[in-house]
Amino acid sequence: MARHYGRRDWFLRRLLAVSDVMCLALALALALVLAETKPAHPWWEYLLYGVATLPAWVVLLKMYGLYERDAKRLSHSTLDDLPSLFHALLLGCLLTWCYFVALGPARPASAAILAFGGLAFLTVLGGRAVARACFLRMISAERVLLIGTGDTSCALIEKMRAKASLRLRPIGMLGRDDGAVQRLALPQLGSLDDLEDLPGLLMKHRVGRVVVAEGELDGRLLQVVRDCKELAVKVSLLPATFSALGSSVEIDDVQGVTVLGINPTVLSRSSRLAKRALDLVGAALLMVLALPVVLVLAVAVKLDSKGPVLFRQERVGQGGRRFRLVKLRTMVVDAEARRGQLLSQSKDPGWLHLEHDPRITRTGRLMRLASLDELPQLWNVLTGDMSLVGPRPLLAEESVMVADWARGRLDLTPGITGLWQVLGRTSIPFEEMVRLDYLYVTNWSLWGDVRLILRTLPVVLRRHGAN
Repeated sequence: MARHYGRRDWFLRRLLAVSDVMCLALALALALVLAETKPAHPWWEYLLYGVATLPAWVVLLKMYGLYERDAKRLSHSTLDDLPSLFHALLLGCLLTWCYFVALGPARPASAAILAFGGLAFLTVLGGRAVARACFLRMISAERVLLIGTGDTSCALIEKMRAKASLRLRPIGMLGRDDGAVQRLALPQLGSLDDLEDLPGLLMKHRVGRVVVAEGELDGRLLQVVRDCKELAVKVSLLPATFSALGSSVEIDDVQGVTVLGINPTVLSRSSRLAKRALDLVGAALLMVLALPVVLVLAVAVKLDSKGPVLFRQERVGQGGRRFRLVKLRTMVVDAEARRGQLLSQSKDPGWLHLEHDPRITRTGRLMRLASLDELPQLWNVLTGDMSLVGPRPLLAEESVMVADWARGRLDLTPGITGLWQVLGRTSIPFEEMVRLDYLYVTNWSLWGDVRLILRTLPVVLRRHGAN
């Protein structure tokens, strides 16, 4: 029976493998042509020997899990492949050099191997992005069945519906909570008592993935997994303790007993130093690049309306300490005095969020679309009040509305960007923003910061959630 299922994952794995092989061959050819100025043998002879290694490259990339992760995850992008791909290419280039020394026509120049590594990284990464984009356009949305109605089910279903690029289509649910039908706006296909006939239900509704809220299964999770495995239906687990979990959870095995290792609540000194080093280097480089743009914008602000070029506002920083955030002024001078009058019109009770804020100037509206008004915050990063990546810096009256369980969001310095910026900016409700900040802090990693920085630029260019 399983042969009828899992076709989309079979196709994607092979599509990625074909893309990798083509990109590696292209990178090798370009590297040999560009780097070998006086080769002992023609470049195409080296290329023939290199092409013979392509099957081994596919095996190496598979060992790093670069063909299976799409099936395991609900949301997986090419950017998530970057650390494993970099490590695999580093090892692969070393093995390729050894191969040419042992079996090739002659030892290739070191410059050729280095050029191949750099070109392979860029071409394979780009090829994978194109392959995934084409795949998502060609296939229909994956049909998802929800089993159980945990606290986070509503949020997950909303995300599936809101982000079409995920290609996930919730088709129904099994649960004992009748009220969940209205909350989730999903047809109820049965109760948890119907799990005995789960294989038939999966086949009838052509389900491709099951999402399980494990807190309601009363020990029947393993049976659900076995039934899904027989049909090659993927399973995603929605844990009850979602607030403590995240991408940095480590799977530990103690003599056959599985234990989840959660990040320490306090960052080590080396982690804080690494984060601060990233802030200093990144902010310094960005300030140099952005200085001409800031000067032009400062003149535009001055010509557009009366008042100072810069806007300073007190925000709540790390550990509750107050600091003065600096931005290019995008509103009229008396904007703060008019804030109280506009709160009743806010789309979100947690903070002031207006569809059309009458206080914003013409120049300010243009700057906000591209977040250019936030460039002076790089100075806040250099002084240590802010970070390139971190929780959203809140006003004092907004900060007091944060629930006690989420106070840990202030353990790290507020950031110019963060999960809240990448996933929706001002379109995210206040409570959701607080939860994202808490997850960021409790699951911090240096690569996570780099990844969020890389994801910020496309979000800003698309102007998603700009206010």
